[in-house]
Amino acid sequence: MSERKVLTKYYPPDFDPSKITRTRRPPGESAGAKVQTVRLMAPFSMKCLACGEYIYKGRKFNARKEVTEQRYYAIPIFRFYIRCTRCSGEITFKTDPKNMDYECERGAKRNFEIWRQGDGGEKETDEERLDRLEREQEEKTAMEELEAKVVDAKQEIAVADALDEIRIRNARNERARGKEVDAAGGLEERLMEEERRRVEAEDAERARRAFMTEEGEKVRRIIGEEEEKEGKGEEKREMAPPPVTMFQRTVKKKKDFGAALGIKKKAALV
Repeated sequence: MSERKVLTKYYPPDFDPSKITRTRRPPGESAGAKVQTVRLMAPFSMKCLACGEYIYKGRKFNARKEVTEQRYYAIPIFRFYIRCTRCSGEITFKTDPKNMDYECERGAKRNFEIWRQGDGGEKETDEERLDRLEREQEEKTAMEELEAKVVDAKQEIAVADALDEIRIRNARNERARGKEVDAAGGLEERLMEEERRRVEAEDAERARRAFMTEEGEKVRRIIGEEEEKEGKGEEKREMAPPPVTMFQRTVKKKKDFGAALGIKKKAALV
């Protein structure tokens, strides 16, 4: 297999370098070739005027590329030559830097494209283009405002959900605290009841000891002479026990936890 990059060249024995003549280019012509063979794809769909063949956008061709003398703000304009795939008719089109597109010159007719043309099928002017850009900008601004409103609505919903969670957690803590208070209140009531029973038992024991002698006998009341005369046959009355102190239980009013959450109770229907 031979090398792709040749390092040495063959010179025949009768080679005379003095016979080689150089050709000068015309003034103003660039160093590169003006016409080149390139491989390209059709930039737009077109119809051949000779045979009516439709050539779709993106079809590949071996084309000749030519640099024209026309320029648009120092941008060179290129012309391309292709052949129709059916009748081999020549079709030419060139670049259009002003509209950032291509312009069909001869041999074919560009198909109608609704996304490029105006309402009447004619090429839009600069004023129409500016109006269209302004409308697109207004629509874009309206869409941005709508997106901002949607984002704000989502944030409000998230804040409302967070507040609901906080309210539910506070209500749960309040209920737990209420249960603890109720348990503490019940314990306090039991302690008070036990204290009351202990005091009553102590009072009864003191009263019993007050009316008994050292030997454990009950003390009888001494009957006077008048009482003895008036009622000898009556039995001795026993002294009534002292009054017992009674403690009345007070029922505490339950707290309304619904009012803390802002829940209003409906009035009872008669």
